Amino acid sequence: MSKVIINEYRPLELSYRKVHKGTRILRRLPEGVEENSYKLFEVKPLGPTIGAEIIGVDLRNPVTPELKEELNRALLEWKVIFFRNQQITSDQQVAFSKLWGELETHPWHPQGDSDEVIRFTKDEKRIGYENVWHTDVTWRLNPAKAAVLRLVETPPAGGDTLWADMAAVYDNLPEEIKERIDGLTAIHDFTHAFGPSLSQEALISWQKEFPAVEHPVVRTHPETKRKTLFVNPAFTTRIIGLETEESEQLLQYLFQQVQTPEYQVRFSWEANSIAFWDNRATQHYAVSDYYPNRRVAERVAIIGERPF
Repeated sequence: MSKVIINEYRPLELSYRKVHKGTRILRRLPEGVEENSYKLFEVKPLGPTIGAEIIGVDLRNPVTPELKEELNRALLEWKVIFFRNQQITSDQQVAFSKLWGELETHPWHPQGDSDEVIRFTKDEKRIGYENVWHTDVTWRLNPAKAAVLRLVETPPAGGDTLWADMAAVYDNLPEEIKERIDGLTAIHDFTHAFGPSLSQEALISWQKEFPAVEHPVVRTHPETKRKTLFVNPAFTTRIIGLETEESEQLLQYLFQQVQTPEYQVRFSWEANSIAFWDNRATQHYAVSDYYPNRRVAERVAIIGERPF
């Protein structure tokens, strides 16, 4: 009788197949933080934990310190906030974004009117390359703190964007998974996402300037102090200290959690709509369902701090 050999990763794989159904932890605010009203605008929630429209703010007007403070609180509490019917220019978008810090430039995305503005023109030549869940530029040592995206041209239908609350994702992980990932770090690299669009010479050059970086699998938000899951399928390639197969199994399990609808908000764009999201607390996904129509957007990102 032959000896049965048990694959050492099988118990791990089976533990990842557990189906989570029933009640989920949906906590919008950090523990101990009480709900407070807003005095300078109305907040229209689009979901229980993530996403709200800001009503009563015209971004053509100067943002006072009091308004900035309330908007920042709304951003931290809702993770992504939306403004509609904002007739602003690229320069005004940049000025608004600068209220939250120094702006970053992207090494290879098309630029708009200034180096800080990325202009995304999605047509038949550039359709569909952002329809993957991701947190922006985690391949940088200091990933973006936040981003402001303004829609210039929308398709007749489709082209929505989804955001996921990564604190809610973390809160709902099984305890054994939390224990497994506590203290682990992972490699983030742009090569998988952007490498195919670069020449070999350009790829080597950019890899020297932006080598792969190491970030915690679970980061602590520097302002809210909440723990958020900080891996994404676009840029996270492996977990340090685990065998290749175990790293891949664990990452695929963690990537899958963001697809749970309870953790998401979906925004339908109109021309002159703006989304302002906390890149430290979210992932997002641009739905590519509008071909052959165009979608034109301009994005400005604020430089963040090194995750811890």
